[in-house]
Amino acid sequence: MYTVFGLSHHTSLLLYAAISIIGLIVLIARFKMNPFIALILGAVFMGLIAGMPLKNIVSSFQEGVGSVLGFIAIVLGLGTMLGKLMAESGGAERIANTMVRVFGEKNVHWAMMVVAVICGIPVFIQVGIVLLFPLVFVIAKKTGTSLIKIGISLLAGLAVVHSLIPPHPAAMLAVGIFSADVGKTIFLALIVSVPAAAIAGPLYGSWISKKVMIQGSSELMEQFTETKQKELPGFGITLFTILLPVILMLISTIVSLLLPETNMFRQVVDFIGSPVIALLIALLFSLYSFGYARRFNSKQLLAFTNDCLGPVASIVLLIGAGGGFNKILTASGVGDAIAAFAQTAHLSPLLLAFLIAGLIRAAVGSATVAMTTAAGIVAPIAVTMPGVSPELLVLATGAGSIILSHVNDSGFWIVKQYLNLSVPDTLKTWTVMETLLGFVAFGIVMILSMFI
Repeated sequence: MYTVFGLSHHTSLLLYAAISIIGLIVLIARFKMNPFIALILGAVFMGLIAGMPLKNIVSSFQEGVGSVLGFIAIVLGLGTMLGKLMAESGGAERIANTMVRVFGEKNVHWAMMVVAVICGIPVFIQVGIVLLFPLVFVIAKKTGTSLIKIGISLLAGLAVVHSLIPPHPAAMLAVGIFSADVGKTIFLALIVSVPAAAIAGPLYGSWISKKVMIQGSSELMEQFTETKQKELPGFGITLFTILLPVILMLISTIVSLLLPETNMFRQVVDFIGSPVIALLIALLFSLYSFGYARRFNSKQLLAFTNDCLGPVASIVLLIGAGGGFNKILTASGVGDAIAAFAQTAHLSPLLLAFLIAGLIRAAVGSATVAMTTAAGIVAPIAVTMPGVSPELLVLATGAGSIILSHVNDSGFWIVKQYLNLSVPDTLKTWTVMETLLGFVAFGIVMILSMFI
């Protein structure tokens, strides 16, 4: 690798990563380059300037694409089919009508935040987005409320739960690394999460929706809001169908906390509660509840499940390329460079955990990688400084892992495509919301540290 101006290896790496990310944003925003092509160019540039062997650049990029799409592509496919069936049957309209009646049109964005926090507990954020965004489209169309206002509220709820509340994988791993108590961590996480989500979601969403005007993806809006049914399905069966994957994943989570990995019953429940299988089961059930029970025939159901996949093709490509760019950043040693700097810092363990997780999140784009890496770096340092709550260390690390989501994060591209945003507008909405969420959560953690 070439170093610049006599800078160290690690400093040069961080500089090259910053140049790559800025260049990527300029190519897309200023020169209107297709984001898929720009992400590939950015990854290749980063690999070359970081001195990676040429064959490793290609293999790392392919590995990054494959690792992301191996999960996301299946989830997007199954979730989109489920959303389409919910829309065609009138189920989405039924839930929208009920939520508007109960909460009122002026408060539907608060309702979406609450729904996201509850549904987000057992699911990955990508799964939550795919499952719940059809409701965002329907409610926005029905009430005339801004998609940004409702969407940001939903995303804030999903994001804060994803990074702060066990049993999400990264949070659970951090609990183990810091030797924290799971129950106490969950209790404190709820105290931190709800006000943070309220500020970054409904409150910020209401403000930014007046600055960023969008129409939403016309294809997705059409397929998730059109219904040919005059008689709508019942609220109960609709809610059960949409929450079925959440219920299965939640049962799996509870069983995994109670039984050892070698237990056969746990292995079966873990299989059924895995995101892919849970979504598949829910989709199969929806073929009855949203399909045959609503008098659709097999030919119509086949058309629904085929036609809905077209609009998500571009989303899949962008997410895959984002995963490849992410992998190049990781393989080039950017994460290790941040870790090396962190080892020499003399800061409060809580602040150190937040900063390291934030830097790694900004550099490599993954909240899970940021949280687990930062926890591994800070844990040995925290041991030498008694008096710091291990539960608060978990939350400080999680808060840092939320901030600065941008073009190297698959979530950035999912939100961009679903809301039909430009890259600058995605930075103003999603990126700022995530960063605000992380900083507010960390602020609450620091306040709690005065009493715990």
